[in-house]
Amino acid sequence: MKKGIHPDYHMITVKMTDGSTFQTRTTWGKEGEQMALDIDPLAHPAWTGQSAKLMDTGGRVSKFKNKYAGLGF
Repeated sequence: MKKGIHPDYHMITVKMTDGSTFQTRTTWGKEGEQMALDIDPLAHPAWTGQSAKLMDTGGRVSKFKNKYAGLGF
């Protein structure tokens, strides 16, 4: 690798939304900094595989169902 063109690779602390922490190496921030996550990969549906429920209150689906409720849709 060429000298002087790569970012510094160092240790930081990552704080999860539940308060737990772990150490990792990264180019983010500076040595010893703490990164606080807004979205926790241990609980977020994108990582857990659990799908979120579709909430359509007063939206297109609700309007359609209300308009055509007597026709068997």
